[in-house]
This record gives sequence, structure tokens and C-alpha cells, in this order.
Amino acid sequence: MKENFQNPPAESGVNCWWWWLNGNVNKAAITKDLEAMKSKNFQGAMIFDAGGHNQRGNKDIRTGPLYGTDEWNELFVFALDEAERLGLQMGFNIQSGWNLGGPIVIPQYTAKQITCSETKISGNKKVTVKLELPKIRKDFYKDIAVLVFPVNAEQKTSEVISDLDLKLGYHELGGSAPDTRFLLGNISRNKTNSPDKTSYIVKKEDILNLTSKMDSEGNLDWEAPEGEWSILRVGYTCTDAHVSTSSGNWQGSVLDYMSKEAFDFYWNTVVEPIFKAAGHHVGTTLKYMETDSWECGGMNWTGNFPEEFEKYRGYDLLSYLPIVAGYVVDDINTSNAFLSDFRKTLGYLVANNHYAHFAEYAHQYNMGIQPESAGPHAGPIDGIKNYGFSDIVMSEFWSPSPHRPLPENRFFLKQASSAAHIYGKKIVGAESFTTIGPHWNDELWYDQKPAFDHEICAGLNRMYFHTFTCSPPEMGLPGQEYFAGTHINPQVTWWDQSASFIDYMHRVQSVVQNGKFVADVLYYYGDHVPNVFPLKHSDPAGVMPGFDYDVTDETIFLQLKMKDGKIVVPGGIEYRVLVLPDHKVLSLDVLKKVEKLLRQGAHIIAHKPEKMVSLTGGEKGQKQFHKLADKIWGNEISEKGEKRHGKGQVTWGITAKEYLLAKGVPTDFVIEGNDSKTDYDYIHYTIGESDVYFVTNQTTDRKKINCRFRVAGLQPELWDTVTGEIREAQAFTQNEGLTTVPLTLEPYESVIVVFNKPMDKNRQGTAQRNYADYKTVQNITGAWQVNFDTLWGGPASVTFPELIDWTTHPNDGIRFYSGSAVYNKTFTIDFEFRQDKEYFLQLENVKDIGIAEVKINGKEKGVLWTKPFRIEISRELQPGENKLEIKVINSWYNRVAGDEMFPDKKQYTKTNIVLINDFRGRPKQEIPLEPSGLLGPVTIEEMVD
Repeated sequence: MKENFQNPPAESGVNCWWWWLNGNVNKAAITKDLEAMKSKNFQGAMIFDAGGHNQRGNKDIRTGPLYGTDEWNELFVFALDEAERLGLQMGFNIQSGWNLGGPIVIPQYTAKQITCSETKISGNKKVTVKLELPKIRKDFYKDIAVLVFPVNAEQKTSEVISDLDLKLGYHELGGSAPDTRFLLGNISRNKTNSPDKTSYIVKKEDILNLTSKMDSEGNLDWEAPEGEWSILRVGYTCTDAHVSTSSGNWQGSVLDYMSKEAFDFYWNTVVEPIFKAAGHHVGTTLKYMETDSWECGGMNWTGNFPEEFEKYRGYDLLSYLPIVAGYVVDDINTSNAFLSDFRKTLGYLVANNHYAHFAEYAHQYNMGIQPESAGPHAGPIDGIKNYGFSDIVMSEFWSPSPHRPLPENRFFLKQASSAAHIYGKKIVGAESFTTIGPHWNDELWYDQKPAFDHEICAGLNRMYFHTFTCSPPEMGLPGQEYFAGTHINPQVTWWDQSASFIDYMHRVQSVVQNGKFVADVLYYYGDHVPNVFPLKHSDPAGVMPGFDYDVTDETIFLQLKMKDGKIVVPGGIEYRVLVLPDHKVLSLDVLKKVEKLLRQGAHIIAHKPEKMVSLTGGEKGQKQFHKLADKIWGNEISEKGEKRHGKGQVTWGITAKEYLLAKGVPTDFVIEGNDSKTDYDYIHYTIGESDVYFVTNQTTDRKKINCRFRVAGLQPELWDTVTGEIREAQAFTQNEGLTTVPLTLEPYESVIVVFNKPMDKNRQGTAQRNYADYKTVQNITGAWQVNFDTLWGGPASVTFPELIDWTTHPNDGIRFYSGSAVYNKTFTIDFEFRQDKEYFLQLENVKDIGIAEVKINGKEKGVLWTKPFRIEISRELQPGENKLEIKVINSWYNRVAGDEMFPDKKQYTKTNIVLINDFRGRPKQEIPLEPSGLLGPVTIEEMVD
């Protein structure tokens, strides 16, 4: 483990979404990119053909070969040849863009939705009527049923089904893993029901199926009994969803995700020809297939849906279809229960007929799948259920940007890592550092590092740069770029200095990829659909800070076992306590499993469930549900309490953290005197006999903290994630099975604390602290000679009387400069220099990307990219005169801005990106420049013992 940390192997390296933008790539660009990846020890790349170059007000670029054509396949195979030569593992997106589909998808295989028309008639006569064709799309329509039922004034009700379109799966419910449990009840999303809406209550036994009495032209002949009747012609047509963000002419309809036949058609038409072209690379160099996240709205039908529904739910759905037209069948609760069953079936079909089928095809070729199959867009899916069929569990996280500024809009890894833990999968990947708004100017230590660390604590163990755009040389610099993402590729100004940042992530991944996650709590997130779990800090079980948890779906819940008083998932992880959701709704199957687990000794935190929102099992099932709930919880329920059942115990009205502490279980990790969920975070793994904790400071301040770990009898070691240095902690205390280690963490710094070597449980540390403090012994002030690159418009040499932001300089060549500039200064030590002291150079503020190289007295000291930009210079510093060289690199942003603002002047850059537009694509008044350069103060710091 230590060897891998200090010299990480390639298989634990970072990966990327290698964007083939509008298909505009060539062999020179392919070789350039793959060799660049290899030079930074990438594990591999995911070829992702897509458009997006001209979204949000950006400019067009030329169109390359269309996805899947012979010309495109030639480039694809060349990329695989080069990857094989370089030892890189490859994957590819099985379409251009996302929302699986394309120009080859005919209406037969397009995503479907229910449509209906209604005809009102008076009875007591023979009726011959032509039923109106429901609204259709793409000239495709098929009938499901013709249903007839009486409608009269006595049936009228003001209690309508709330949010009916959402409950029927016509739409997504949001893009940031929203809580959708409101669909189980009848309070609308905005918490009110419109008083002016009315409907009719229809008794199920009064609904007649007259499908056989309608001919192929839609004519219905029927001897109608007395009364007023409604005739529903219910059928299905295509949705209007289209492929998003595709290259060239790869436009078209979205595939039916609930149909195996549709996926068969797509596979045989699109994927098989690519495999044929790729030849021996399939299953060797080419190992994984991707589809992006669900962003295609709703779909709610497929050709054999009635049969599938009955298979999964155990009853026929046709008599409930008047609900589609807004009628209430029997009563509101019955109608909502049917709708819940309906959505749950949608989720089952998406999981089993699309993602599971995708995996079956892949495994035939010794390949795996890694679709973003679990949100965060809340379509008709059960996220963790879908993940169960993935070989690499893929999620996404965002760096801060105007489009997604808040943590709940940016972080989604907890669901993916939980799926990996409970299903027993090793790699938890993520589309990483996505943004909409910034271009090139993300600050590494401020924007990207804390986001990466945050998601490492949520279970991430392989990041995929989003995006690494392939840009042919003739596209210039910075070249063509996707409208979103965080831009990283050989075209960025700081690529030559990027290894330190990339190595940091590689080093962390080399440890966490090999760990077994430690958590005390397993949280069950229900069986409702849509069901997409949000960020870790949503913490529905109430475990934080101090403990950690996983989330499970119904599939794994029904497979839980007990071992030595702990709950065990198929993935092998053991938990002390199981927590059920607080909306007091369970399925009968889950309730039966709860009772069984309690009999076997489980500790469960749960309020008594009040209902199952399902018609499965009928009245008998309902009676069984309530009888079993009474058996477990009893009839008299207080707000807070506990009850023994079998060998186990059920408790309610208490958080998981409160419960564990009450049972004498100490926190797994805690910072003494701090109870914030967000200032710090951690994740705990075991690797062999070692306990491994990744700890992160998620603030912009230097913090001195005492961290208490639930470990004893093992020597704590401090593994520096930036430098790779490993040292034993000299300051620590052991008490009652816990070890307290004082840490000092710089802004957004992280450390891995490893408990490895056995020691006496009564041994205490020999020091008071593990980190030094620093005092400033000299400010390096005065003038600096700065050399810019004249090829990019800067002066060859200029004197700065003091350190300034380049954008404030009157010289436009400096103001709009992008690239590297070397600061030169000869200074004389003005403090008492001692050979027995350790000295550090501190730059403090480096803008805009925040990256610098340091050389002192001719000796290279390396790259700095994290606050406070400090590096040891004890051996190089000398009494008297010293020569300092600091190379600072800023991003492309200011030079692109200058060229855009002054199109009549010499143009240094070439790109499709337009900076005057905001993140929505709307023009701004001006382009604000990014502060750039070495801002300091530059100081010499002495380590204080």
C-alpha cells in the first residue's frame, strides 16, 4: 500500500471523457492526446463523441465524420491501436451525445407514452360512434384498450389526483436528485390542491372493456345501457424526446428504454458494426461502454407493458387506465396506490430491459458497462437498482459554477458508492469537475481540489475529467472546446505543470480503490419511483458528524443477512443498525424482511409504517401488512420508543447517531469541539489489517484540530496526499479504544491517516503536535524583473516595482496575457540565517489557475498548486545573496477575452468559445478579466518547533 501511494500504478490512475467534438478529430490529434494522457499516467480514456460546441452562444466548428460511419470507425480503430501501443484502457459512449437514440431509431423502437381520447354518450340505445384518434407523434399509434364507464353528477368529487402527469411518468421531476416521495400521497408538489378542479369517482367494477367492439377504423358498436357514459380510447404513441448534444447529423428519437427489442435493434444496428471494425481490441484494449445520464424526460409505456405489469405487480392494470384521463378509480388512495405500482413497474422495466440487457451484451464480449444510469435527473428510474447492473458504478460531480452553485446541485456520489458497496463492485467513477459558465479559469486549489476531496469522502475512487476535448492542431490554441466541463488537455496553458495536480488524485485513488468501506448504518431509501439519492450530507438517517452510512434499494434489502448481530449486504460490508425512511411507507415484502431480520437479532430504527402504497396482494395483502406492523410495533405508538422483537430491537423517534451513542458505540471519527457536518469530512476503509482514514479540511482557513479515531493499538501514520511523504505521528493519545491525533490542515488540505503497525494500547505519543508552525522571517519586497512570452503578446522583459495583478497593468500585452511568465529577483537575507533551522518560501497568492514553478539559486524545487504555495528551501537558501525564479502560469481566459474584445487587433488565439455570453448564453455588458500573476506576499518562513 505504501509503495502504491508513493509510486501509484497506472491501473489506479485518473481517466477522462475524451470529447470528440462534432466528430472533428484526426489522427494527429488522437496521437497527441493519447501520448499526453500516458505522460501523466492516466489509466485510460472514454471516447465520447458529442456536439455542444455551439451551445450557449458559442461558435460553430467544422463537422467531422458521423458517428459509426466507416470514416469515423477508421479514426476509432486508430485510437484503439494507439491506446494498445501506449498501454491505455479504453471505453466508448455507444452513441453521439446522450439520451440513447439517433437517426436510425424508427418509431417502432422510439420511447413511448400513453395517449387517450374521450367520447361522451347517452345510453339506453345502440350506439355507433367513431372514436377520435388520440394525439399522436411521428405518425405512430397503437391502441391499448377501449374502456367505458358511467359518469353522473353523484360521482363528482373535488378531491382530484394531484400532480397526475408526474405520477404517470410523463416528465422528469428535476435535475438534482429531488425527493419524490410526495408522489405517494395526494398533496401536490406545491403543497396545495387547486379548489377549482373536479373529477369523477368511477367504481372499478363498473368499468367495461369494449376493445373487441372497436374496428380498425376506430368505429365502436355497442348496445349502451341507460345513463351517461364516458368512452376512453387509450393507446400509446412516441414521446417527443430527442438525442441531446450530438455531433453532426446524429439527431433523432430516443430509444424505448423499457423494450429489450428496441435495445436489440440498436445494438445490432449501431454497436455491432463498431465492434466488427474494432476487431481484436474488443474486450482487450476496449473494455467499457458508456451512456450518459437520463435527460430525456418521461416515458411511460412499451408494447408489452400490460403483461410486464401483471408479472411484476400481480394484477391486471386495464381497469385502472381511466386514471390516465384524470378519473379516480374507487377512491383516491386506491388510485394513488395504482400509480405507485405503475411507476415502480416503469423503474423495473428500465432496469431489467435496458441496463441489464446492455450488461448481458457487454459480457458476451468480455466487456463491462458504466452508464450514468441513476440520475441525478429524476426520470422513471430506481437509481440503485439500475446501478446493480453496472460493472463500474458511474456518477457525476460538479465544480462550482453559476449553473450549479450549491452543494446539493453539485454532489451525487453517495448513491453510486453505496451501490458499489452493497452489490460488491470495486470502481466508483464520476464525470468530474463539470461546470457551465467558467472557461479555462477554474482555480485548482479552490474549485477542483475541495470538490474532489468532498466526493472521495462520499466514496469516489476514480475520477474522469470532464472534459478532455480532442482538438486538431489546425484548430489553433486553445482550440475547440465543449461549452461545459472543466477544460483540461494538452492545449491548456498549464498542461506541462499538471502532473502535480493529477498525481495528487492518482495517489489518493491508489489507496481508496483497494479499501473496504467502514460504516455503522445502512439506510433504506424506499421502493418508490423515481428514486434518486442526493448528496452524502443529506444524511436522512442522522448519522453525521461522527459516523458514516450506506444506502440500499429494495433489491438488496430483500437479500440482507445477519451475522454476529450485524446486518450484512451481498457486498460483504457489515452494519450495526438499519434505518428505514421516515415517510412510513413500506412494501409488504420489505415489511416481511424487517420482521425476519428482527427475529434474527437486527437493530432497526423506524417509525411504525402506516401503509403500503400498492395494490399488490389486494385486500389480503393490506390486512397482512397491518397485522405484521402491529405485531412488531404494537398498537399504542408514542413519538419515541423501542420494542424487542425476537432477538432484535426496533427503535423510533431517535437519530442513528443518538442510538449508537446510547448503545455505547463511540463515533468512528470526530473532531473534538466541532460538530459541523460541512467544515470537515472523512471516509474510513480497512485494507488488510490496517485502518485508513481520508480526512479533509473543507474550509479556506488553516485549522488546528484534534481528531479522534475509533482505533487503538496501532501506530498512526500521516500520509501527505500532495507530496507522497509518509511519517509516523509523534503526537497522539490512546484512551478506551480510541486514538486522538492532532492535525494541522491548510486551506482545503487533506491527509490520509493510516493505523498500521501494532503497538501497546497504553502507549502514548511523545510530542505535543505533528505539524510545525511557521513565522515570517523576511518579506521579499521591491521590484521584480518579469519575462513574458512575446509569441503571446507579452513584453520580453518588464520591471514590476511591486507585485501586481496583470490585469491592472497599462500594457495590454500584460493585461490580456495568457501563459507563463518568469519572475526574477535577487535578494539578500536580512535575518540571522542558521544551518539548524528549516526555511520555506511561501508565495501565498497565485492567480488565476493557481500554479507556479520555483527555482532558487539554480535549483528546481518543483510545482506549487495548493494554498499557501509553500515549499522548503533550507538546502538551497544561502547567507547573503540569493537568486529566485518563479514561473507563474495563468489560463487562456484573459488572452481569449482580449482577442474577443478587440477583433481588429492582432489575434493570438483561436477557439469557438465566446466569453461575452453568460452561462445561459446571454450577452453580458463586458468580459471581466481574471486576476493573474504572482500576487504574494512572497515571504521566507522559518519552521517553529
